[in-house]
Amino acid sequence: MLEALQQVYWPEILQGTWDTILMTLLPLFFTVVLGLPLGILLFITSKDKPLAQPRFYAVTALIVNLLRSMPFIILLIILIPLSRAIAGTSLGVRGAIVPLTVAATPFFARLVENVLRELDRGILEACQSMGIRLPQIIVGALLPEALPGILAAITVTGVTLISYTAMAGAVGAGGLGDIAIRYGYQRFETTVLIVSVVFLVILVNIMEWAGQRLVRHFTHW
Repeated sequence: MLEALQQVYWPEILQGTWDTILMTLLPLFFTVVLGLPLGILLFITSKDKPLAQPRFYAVTALIVNLLRSMPFIILLIILIPLSRAIAGTSLGVRGAIVPLTVAATPFFARLVENVLRELDRGILEACQSMGIRLPQIIVGALLPEALPGILAAITVTGVTLISYTAMAGAVGAGGLGDIAIRYGYQRFETTVLIVSVVFLVILVNIMEWAGQRLVRHFTHW
């Protein structure tokens, strides 16, 4: 066993781990920046909400659902021209950021919408009865109340992105998924495959642990 571990490509494994972390955290940042407003927009334009727009909501929800239902590996290939246009390449960490963000944003937006829907309706009604403007209601009341749920949604999205990075390795995005495929699967080096999977599991558990700690902290707060 020790001899097999010594034959593992440790520099590649460590570099792949770092690439996976970058391919998780950078798209996660852009996903939150884009998905949070989108989730709020879905919430406030839905039925019986302050800016209820049934047609707008239906079209936006349809686009979100289409992107969510598309398999990531197919979306990854379709977005190669967009990745080249924005990032300058479709390979490596930089080339994976665009498709990972596009795949995760609608997923996160739906989670945000569901979190806001689960809030007590009295919060929104009380603010409206006092004549508070909608932007102030969102920033001062809804988002603080929904913060633990939003943090949980970010955690779930981060874990999903880690699994997406493994699939992105199939088309040259790098990371642990790429190492598992090139060395573990194609070269039949089982030890490399197992080590890559173990590192992915460790990253998932770290993400879960950090997210749960934040959720518990802000829930008490």
